[in-house]
Amino acid sequence: MRLTILGGGGFRVPLVYRALLGDHGEGRVTEVTLYDLDASRLTTIRKVLADQSAGHRDPPVVTVTTDLDEAVTGADFVFSAIRVGGLAGRAADERIALEEGVLGQETVGAGGISYGLRTVPVAREIARRIAALAPDAWVINFTNPAGMVTEAMTAHLGDRVIGICDSPVGLGRRVAGALGADPARARLDYVGLNHLGWLCGLHVDGRDLLPSLFANEAALASFEEGKLFGAELLRTLGALPNEYLHYYFNRESVDSARAAEQTRGAFLHSQQQRFYDSMGVAHGEPPAPRAAWNAWDATRLERETTYMAENREAVGMGERDSCDLESGGYEQVALSLMRAIALDERATLILNVRNRGRIPVLDDDAVIEAPCHVDANGARPISGAPLPDHGTGLVCAVKAVERAVIHAATTGDRAHAVKALTIHPLIDSYAVAKRLLDAYQRHFAELGYLNR
Repeated sequence: MRLTILGGGGFRVPLVYRALLGDHGEGRVTEVTLYDLDASRLTTIRKVLADQSAGHRDPPVVTVTTDLDEAVTGADFVFSAIRVGGLAGRAADERIALEEGVLGQETVGAGGISYGLRTVPVAREIARRIAALAPDAWVINFTNPAGMVTEAMTAHLGDRVIGICDSPVGLGRRVAGALGADPARARLDYVGLNHLGWLCGLHVDGRDLLPSLFANEAALASFEEGKLFGAELLRTLGALPNEYLHYYFNRESVDSARAAEQTRGAFLHSQQQRFYDSMGVAHGEPPAPRAAWNAWDATRLERETTYMAENREAVGMGERDSCDLESGGYEQVALSLMRAIALDERATLILNVRNRGRIPVLDDDAVIEAPCHVDANGARPISGAPLPDHGTGLVCAVKAVERAVIHAATTGDRAHAVKALTIHPLIDSYAVAKRLLDAYQRHFAELGYLNR
């Protein structure tokens, strides 16, 4: 089976390859094609994968290309993990928003809107090419803002594009650990949009353990989200929010971001640039064994340790505990999704798919994030808990923002871009919205993004 990774020079590609190396079953991926516009980054990541595969039996063969049509033709699965504008673009999204006193995170608020405006046109064109050149391929979207981008790609791919995120699985794993339960046996009742969802139940052997968590102060305060939101708020809400909802519940996170030495995007940009630059330097001596892998892994650990640092600073959490460093394992979610489709192995996974009535206040084509049954026919959301009462309005408001962004990015309609910024709950100002869009347009004009 052949897998193509768009954004193949990206830093997180070795996580996907690690999952592939551990898969020796029927229908496994035997060929991986990495596509990227940056040939030097492709070379670097190929070195890391070569180190990573050393000693493994029959690893997937890796090829690289800077030609999109060549990359997708003949693919069985396509992972889309592009970053339009690079990390420099993310840093600019954050900085411009913070200068206006609003949040600039890459998927939430003004930053997410700016990122979506320049990403949606590229993602839709990629979807169009895949539909033309590989109509039988399944597309798994990692590209942020994941829900918005996945919905935009459905225009050409329909249900053959599925978005994934590791945040819900990571939350479920941490909650199960706090309760002393085996995460592998837990069924998560989760509902919302990408980076805007709630864990409403955690079932083991037919019993919902979430009420016992709310009744146990020590357990509730023992994991990342419990520390981030606080036990009192979580008991009041009656559901466990995705960590990204902290931006909506904590204005101090903006103050912390403004006071920080640099934004998250700026940190990652400089950190990863050092990594890629170091891999491109010739020292005149043969590289040490596994040098590329070791450099990548050290950079990855620093990245995970500093995740959402401003939010933790805002509530006095300090550094992350080692038990909180493990993500939900988006690469394992992707592997499980591929196997379920390719081998018709029924699985239940939390995915970004068309609503199909799962959230009654949204139309059927709205992309949501919820547990899904997956088999050879794709992914379908399954019934579960309703949105928490406090979340219904927020979900509707943010979905309206996503729709306005998709319309603006697709048509070049400035009014809808301003509308998206104005109606977002974390901006809520027409004057600020216009200034933000002007600033984003000025900054990205030379790149050709949102220049109408």
